[in-house]
Amino acid sequence: MTTMRAALLRGFEQPLTVEEVELLDLAPTRVLVRTKATPFCSTDVTSFHGRLGKVPPTILGHASTGEVVEVGSQVRGIEVGQRVVVPGTPECGHCFYCGIGRPDQCSELFDLGGVYPDVARTSDGLVVNAAGCVGGYAEIMNVSQNQVFPVDTDLPWEVLSLLGCGVTTGVGAVLNVARVRPDEVVAVVGAGHLGLWAVQAARLAGAREVVVIEPREERRGVATKVGATAAVAPEDALEAVRGVTGGRGADKVIEAAGPPAAQRLALEISRRAGTVVLSGLKDVAGQVTFGQVPLAVQSRQVLSTQNGNVRMRRDLPAYVRLLERGVLDPSPVITSTYRLDDINTALERSERLEDLSGVFVF
Repeated sequence: MTTMRAALLRGFEQPLTVEEVELLDLAPTRVLVRTKATPFCSTDVTSFHGRLGKVPPTILGHASTGEVVEVGSQVRGIEVGQRVVVPGTPECGHCFYCGIGRPDQCSELFDLGGVYPDVARTSDGLVVNAAGCVGGYAEIMNVSQNQVFPVDTDLPWEVLSLLGCGVTTGVGAVLNVARVRPDEVVAVVGAGHLGLWAVQAARLAGAREVVVIEPREERRGVATKVGATAAVAPEDALEAVRGVTGGRGADKVIEAAGPPAAQRLALEISRRAGTVVLSGLKDVAGQVTFGQVPLAVQSRQVLSTQNGNVRMRRDLPAYVRLLERGVLDPSPVITSTYRLDDINTALERSERLEDLSGVFVF
């Protein structure tokens, strides 16, 4: 019997509990990964409030990194002792979406209907599932072989952990979806961790101006440190963007905030025939209303992205190299490190927007 400590969400809006649980038997196509670092993502605040369809008891934490400790009998290409990234999205390689080059929508995750795999059992007999098929707020993860990606790098664990969600989503939104080109004007709505990665990627892509829209002054300051040419409050967004585009609006807009109002603003500050990329989510029941003229008549491309539309086997090595070379800088984004027993502190600091990325180090 293998046991581990895990932070459990036993009920919505109840403090998470750190408990010893018993791991279920390892299936032939699954892998055990000893967790080394997991970032606390703001979406888990939403999950805590019951707005993302999670079913307690569950282990939150939908992206992580660690070391392989056991592989199932049918697993190939993954070996004990390897450093691996466990991202928020699998890449099975054989479903319809993987077949058309869109593993960001892999059926192994998105066709589950929110019924995530069971991975452990509590001392009082309850079966525990792994949210997002990962369950990174635990000492060991039991994950599909299709959600484990070996990496060859000496990057610190806490930096590697950001490659499962934050880096991939923010950088991928710019490079894979918006496809920012040199000399374009880019606006980024939201200066949380996703927005800050998007800012860095936009500068990497050669954007002439990167205007960040963010209500919190301290986050606007961080945005300018990582490459934003201007950072303004939402009420000043339209004037700021028009001021550097001859009145047109931004060529590319990356929405990295989540609320419907932020997504409407992203459309409003884009130019005609521009591109708007939506990446935020605050509630599975949320609705966004757009004006029909800017949406239907002015030839905008309004796109959405999940995990930056990355292909992990293609993009992960490239993003690792960018971090190794210092082209992407994680230091302003990692604002706290925690131990597992600090789970509720991390949740509270994230909900109060005091952290950008708080990372659990095991």
